Amino acid sequence: MLGRSGLSRTGSFRPENLGQNALHMIGNLCFTIFVIAVLVFTIIAATYEPEDPLFHPSTKITTFLTSTSNATFQSDNTVVRTGEDFMAANQTAFATFINVTDVVEMKEEASADETSSSGSGCEGDSKGPLDCKDPEVFHLMMKEAIERFKDIHFYRFGKPAPGPEENTCDMAWRFRPKEGKTAAFYKDYRRFVINRSENCTLSVVSIGDYHSGVNARKKKKKNQKPGFEKTSGTPEPVVALPVVGETVNDSLPVVESENAFSRGKYLIYVGGGDRCKSMNHYLWSFLCALGEAQYLNRTLVMDLTLCLSSIYTSSNQDEEGKDFRFYFDFEHLKEAASVLDHEQFWQDWSKWQKKDGLSLHLVEDFRVTPMKLSEVKDSLIMRKFGSSEPDNYWYRVCEGETESVVQRPWHLVWKSRRLMDIVSAIASRLNWDYDSVHIVRGEKARNRDLWPNLAQDTSPDALISTLQNKIEDGRNVYIATNEPDTSFFDPLKDKYSTHFVDEYKDLWDENSEWYSETTQLNKGVPVEFDGYMRVSVDTEVFLRGKKQIETFNELTNDCKDGINTCNTAAS
Repeated sequence: MLGRSGLSRTGSFRPENLGQNALHMIGNLCFTIFVIAVLVFTIIAATYEPEDPLFHPSTKITTFLTSTSNATFQSDNTVVRTGEDFMAANQTAFATFINVTDVVEMKEEASADETSSSGSGCEGDSKGPLDCKDPEVFHLMMKEAIERFKDIHFYRFGKPAPGPEENTCDMAWRFRPKEGKTAAFYKDYRRFVINRSENCTLSVVSIGDYHSGVNARKKKKKNQKPGFEKTSGTPEPVVALPVVGETVNDSLPVVESENAFSRGKYLIYVGGGDRCKSMNHYLWSFLCALGEAQYLNRTLVMDLTLCLSSIYTSSNQDEEGKDFRFYFDFEHLKEAASVLDHEQFWQDWSKWQKKDGLSLHLVEDFRVTPMKLSEVKDSLIMRKFGSSEPDNYWYRVCEGETESVVQRPWHLVWKSRRLMDIVSAIASRLNWDYDSVHIVRGEKARNRDLWPNLAQDTSPDALISTLQNKIEDGRNVYIATNEPDTSFFDPLKDKYSTHFVDEYKDLWDENSEWYSETTQLNKGVPVEFDGYMRVSVDTEVFLRGKKQIETFNELTNDCKDGINTCNTAAS
């Protein structure tokens, strides 16, 4: 027994069986390693929490959303990107601009149609009043505008309107800069002084400044044909684009009747810790609410009053009483989405709620997802947020499983067209022919521990040396900077014609269109051109430069967020 047992135990180790045993051992080892690897991966997957950008400060949220490797200025913590920044420019639509040859052809066609007429009608009366409706006057004004402003493309001309003097006509046009990068159109209207010689020959004596032709400002009515517009041969899908310079109608929407109000479904957010935070934080939360309202097919009841964070104010204190319409395009929002002002809503609610049996569904936990509310029949869903941060931030509603279901409707929020009109005015004064440089100094330049080279690299001598290979001598150069003393950059004037935002204060002072319109919007109380507005304008003018030179990566090798952060920022 013992002998046989010993032989049976050692029989498997005979030479002829060694190869088979080795394969079995290798197979068992590989399987063991595979099982261990699966267990380790499962444990990591179950316990690992990826870094959530929503729990960062609001500046990190914006960087997460918008940053690109070299876009140091675009991801600045005081600048928020809005819907038009994410729109791809329709190159086909922008390609159908009006050339001088189009005007000549139009004039020849008009002349052929009027061969039997008496022409301009000035025979024997060359000193008489100028008829701005005369096709010859219209053709002359269009041709002169195209030839004068060589850095823009014209897409539409409005019919001329008589000016205050007998020899003046006002004309409006829609345009884009030739090298424009944003998906937007612009509107300008200028005053033309026209001379008529004794033999009735017409010539343009002068063209006024940006928005000087106020008699041609009136917004075109729907279905009204423009004076002249060139269209492409194939119809393009209609895409709403901002038209900077048009008259803004951002009056509050009202409900037409009691019946319409009672049939409506509404969503409102109340309370929370989002107030007086940065504009990035505000917009991130507001778009969550707007996205939920659209998902639920409800009207969003919104508070148009804002609290401006102290990071934007001259008093360095949070300031209540600001208006959404100071900073964003409410006309576009109310036309593209269903929204109501909360004051008007509560007035209507108090009048008709009991009478019409309107009910309210209260939600006090942000973890109640929009999907769970999709079957709610009550007239009003009220989300009420508490006082404990960060659980009382509105954007928490859109986290987790909701993130893949409720999309933030970025396309509904555009920048204020009043502010963008100031941007357009500045660019127009520079004839849309300038380069721009963003120069970061301030606290970063003083902190040599994190930015050891920034102060030296942005000194006038260093800038002259760096820019000489990037910008041609004599060019208009717009400098966007947080350096409060712009005389610091005076040495650059020997090579360039430098410009700063403060040169254009007349565009928002008490005699400006912006001042008049915002004062009226604010019920007669003048509106301060605050720090956020200023940086918004500064940013947008910078972004419209033909060449755009950034501070980090182009003027200095220091990292935007401090030493040893360049790779992190780029990723």
